[in-house]
Amino acid sequence: MSIPKEPRQLMINVMYLVLTALLALNVSAEIFNAFEMVDKGLIKANDALDSANKDIPAAIKKSAAKGQQFQTYADRVDKVGEISIAGTAYLKTIMDAVIDEAGDRNKQHDDGDYIMAFGNRELKGKRDYDATTRLLVGSGKGEEMKAEMISIKNKYLELIDEADRADFATRLPIVIDEDSWKKSANKKKNWADFTFGHMPLGACMPIFSKFTNDIKSSEAAVLNYLAGKVGLTDEVVLNKFRVVSAPTKSYVIKGEKFETEVFLSAAADQTSNTGISISVNGARLSVDSEGSAKWTQNATEVGVKKYEAVASVTNPVTKETNQYRQTFEYEVGERSVTISASKMNVFYIGVDNPVEVSAAGVPSAQIKVSMTGGDISRNGDGTYTVRVPGPPGKALITVTAPGMSGSKEYRVKRIPDPVPMLGGKERGGRVGNGTFKGYSGLIPILENFDFEARCNLAGFTLVRVAKRQDPEYSPNKGAKIDGPAAALQAKANPGDKFIFQDIRCKCPGDVADRNLGQLVFDIQ
Repeated sequence: MSIPKEPRQLMINVMYLVLTALLALNVSAEIFNAFEMVDKGLIKANDALDSANKDIPAAIKKSAAKGQQFQTYADRVDKVGEISIAGTAYLKTIMDAVIDEAGDRNKQHDDGDYIMAFGNRELKGKRDYDATTRLLVGSGKGEEMKAEMISIKNKYLELIDEADRADFATRLPIVIDEDSWKKSANKKKNWADFTFGHMPLGACMPIFSKFTNDIKSSEAAVLNYLAGKVGLTDEVVLNKFRVVSAPTKSYVIKGEKFETEVFLSAAADQTSNTGISISVNGARLSVDSEGSAKWTQNATEVGVKKYEAVASVTNPVTKETNQYRQTFEYEVGERSVTISASKMNVFYIGVDNPVEVSAAGVPSAQIKVSMTGGDISRNGDGTYTVRVPGPPGKALITVTAPGMSGSKEYRVKRIPDPVPMLGGKERGGRVGNGTFKGYSGLIPILENFDFEARCNLAGFTLVRVAKRQDPEYSPNKGAKIDGPAAALQAKANPGDKFIFQDIRCKCPGDVADRNLGQLVFDIQ
């Protein structure tokens, strides 16, 4: 590439390079903003897990006191918390070291590792990828962290009964991918290099938060496992109950059957359905293996119907039974057809008339619509469009569906007469001499008409009546004041009277021109 000799071209090339660099920096900033959003979300999730896990250990110990056979699970509770605390503390130590390495390197994580940017506190070295690579890959801290995460997972698994351990291991959130880095096209030397190599600090922060989340989520999974082992059904596993009715349809047609699925909803992921019973309006229902029951009722009368569902659950350990009830309703209607014009009860000639057609309780695919006095077509959104060619009169729409039919008559009218206006503004009366000369034509305006339509002016006769002079006439074709009519307009003087007479236009659907009358202007 040759260097331009002209200063102007050289300046343009330099400006282009600067703009390209600025665009690259802008994309980089957006990416770092995305990393920060992910990191903040993970931190909030970790706080939520701490809050959820806080009360479970005490509840497990309390429930274990109901039987000596549960004591072994109560003894494991404190170890779960110890593993979580030690693991998160270890990750924080590594994270603080990386932040300091990319910040002021004073061997401690403090305010010197942060800066203020546009009013926000952010990491001083968030774009630094040398520090992360040096500490996590070069010094071996990344591989050490991988080994520690595997160790934490194994410690959690030691608190699970041996018979359940293999299955539980597949459900623990802590997962270290040992294969992806080996298949990487970039030829990474190990897992740490694949995960942290040449990654800026801002991109590594969500990874640390993710590993912390894995530890806390695993803590929750182990605690819930121990809670289930001590029979903490009513206090932990099934701690938030509500009766749920899931009807096939909440509105049914007379003669059909109303069917709904009634079940007990619990907040926990896994529950035992032993001891669950469900009844509706006093009649006990058969409960399946998933804890749900079906209730059917013939729809014999039109109107709103109510029913009460009652669910009872018995704790298999305490034998305590709790009952939950809820009232639901559904509506029974009859088949009917409704046809309505979307904008008014008239079809206009020459324009698209939107129409909505519905039949209660019938899928739209089974509805057939026909028309006399015009054409009707279905749109992609389920509505219809009517076109009536004229002449004015009546049109009939007929709707048929399985088990029903209906029709409705509509008036067919031509589009209302537009209002001719000089320049689209003046209707007549007094007008300034210069203003009058400045207008170039007549425009027919369709006032208060809700449809998309445009009328075209066919022509008019312009008449000038000056004081103590004979009237001057000039026919004009089209809407624009042209030729002799324009010359006549240019003669306008104060005291003159100008008349636009025999104004003719044609609107959509018209066979012949329609006469719009006249406009009279007194020139000032």
